[in-house]
Amino acid sequence: MMKEKSRIRITNYQGKFFYRLIDSFFILAIMYIAIKLNQHVVTMSYVSVALLGVLFYSYIAESLDIYSGWRTAKLRSLSLHTAFCWAASIASLTLLGYFSKTGIEFSRLVMGNWFVGSFIALIGWRILAFATIHYMHKQGFHTRKAVIIGMTTQGQELSANLLKNPELGIVMQGFYDDRAPSRLEGSAPVLGNINDALSLAKTGQVQNVYIALPMQAQRRINQILDAFSDSTVNTYIVPDFFTFNLLHSRWYTIGDVNAFSIFDTPFNGLLNWVKRFEDLVLSSIILLLISPVLLAIAIGVKLSSPGPVIFKQNRYGLDGKPIQVWKFRSMRVMDNGSKVQQATKGDPRVTPFGAFIRRTSLDELPQFFNVLQGTMSIVGPRPHAVAHNEQYRTIVNRYMLRHKVKPGITGWAQINGWRGETDTVDKMEKRVQFDLDYIHRWSLWFDIKIVFLTIFKGFVGKNVY
Repeated sequence: MMKEKSRIRITNYQGKFFYRLIDSFFILAIMYIAIKLNQHVVTMSYVSVALLGVLFYSYIAESLDIYSGWRTAKLRSLSLHTAFCWAASIASLTLLGYFSKTGIEFSRLVMGNWFVGSFIALIGWRILAFATIHYMHKQGFHTRKAVIIGMTTQGQELSANLLKNPELGIVMQGFYDDRAPSRLEGSAPVLGNINDALSLAKTGQVQNVYIALPMQAQRRINQILDAFSDSTVNTYIVPDFFTFNLLHSRWYTIGDVNAFSIFDTPFNGLLNWVKRFEDLVLSSIILLLISPVLLAIAIGVKLSSPGPVIFKQNRYGLDGKPIQVWKFRSMRVMDNGSKVQQATKGDPRVTPFGAFIRRTSLDELPQFFNVLQGTMSIVGPRPHAVAHNEQYRTIVNRYMLRHKVKPGITGWAQINGWRGETDTVDKMEKRVQFDLDYIHRWSLWFDIKIVFLTIFKGFVGKNVY
C-alpha cells in the first residue's frame, strides 16, 4: 500500500535534465568545431577534456542551482551565474592540466576557441530563449492571469515584481481578501473576497493563484488550499518566513520574490514539448504496429451488434476542459447522461465480444488517435466520465488536480492495480492518490517505466467488466 504523503514537498524540477542536456551539447559540439576549424584530429585527450568540462560545469551549475526556476529567473542574474560556472570550470581544467603536466598535449588555439565559443553558446542560447519567450508574452502567447490572496506586505511585493517584470508572462489581475479593510496592510484596491477568486479559478478566468497570507494563519491557508484543489489553477504560497518543512514543493523566484508551488503542472516550457514529442513518436509507432489488430477488432465489433464501430465518450481533459475520447464500442447501449452507470459484472449491455475487448483493454486502442490529436497522452491519469467527475470532486479531496495533465491511455494507478470499476469512495481515493503521485514524480524515464510495466500489468484487470 502506498504511504500517505504530506501536502507540501520539494520536487526536483524535471526540466533541469533537459537544460543540462542543452548545455552539455554545446560544450561538446564547440570542442568538435574548434578542433575541425583548426585542422586538428579528434583524439581521446580532447574527448576526455571535453567530458571533464561538462562534468565540472554541471557540478558547479548544480551547486549554484542555476537550473531551478529557470522560466521565472532574471536573464542578467542567470547569465552572470552561467558565466561564472564556465569560468570556474575552465580554471579547474587549467589547474588539472598544470598539475598533471598534460597541458602540452593540447593546442592553445583549439582550447582558446573552445573556451570562448562555449562561453558565447552557453550565454547565447539563454538570451535567445529569453528573447523568444519575451516576444511571445508580448504577443499574448503563453501568458497567465494571476490573482493574489491576501493584501499583505509580501503580497504587495509580489504584485510590484509581477508588474515590473512583464517578461515573466504573468499578468496581475488584483488582490482578493476576506479580512476587514482595517486589517489590510496596503492601500491597493481589493477586487473581492476569496470565494470570488475561487469562482474565477473554477471558470478558467485565472491560471495562477498566489496565497500571500501570514504563515501563522495555517488553518485558513489549509482551507483555501482545499477550496482551490477543486479547480485546475496553479497554486503557490508566498511565505513570510522560510523555516517550515517543505516536503513536496517546487521553489520559484518571481522577480525578487520567492514562492513555492502547491498545485502545479510538471509540463512547463520545454517539458511540454518533450512530453508532446514523446506522445507523437510512441503513438505513431504503436499505431503502425497495431493497424492489423485495429482492423480485426473493428470487424468483430461490427459483427457483434448493430451500431457504429467507434464510440465517442465525453470526458474532462487538460485543465478540466471537455474532450471526446474514442473507444471501440463494447455495449449495445452506451450513455453519457447525468447519472453514473458503470459497467458491472454480468452487465446485459455488454456484448460477448465487447466483454473480451474491455477485459483486455483492446477497446481503448483508438485512443492512440486521441494522442495524435493532442487531447490525450500515452501516460497520464485515466479519463473518467463527466458525471463521475462531478460526483467525486465533492467527495474526494484534491480530485480535480488530476486534470493538471492530459489524461492517458495508461497510468501509474492502473499498473498498481487501481483499474476498472470504482464502486467505493476508497477505491477512487486510491486511484486519485496514485494519479497525483504520478504528477509529482513525472519524468521521461518514469513514463517509459509505466509503458513497459503496462505490457505486463496494465492490460488485464480483475475489476474490469
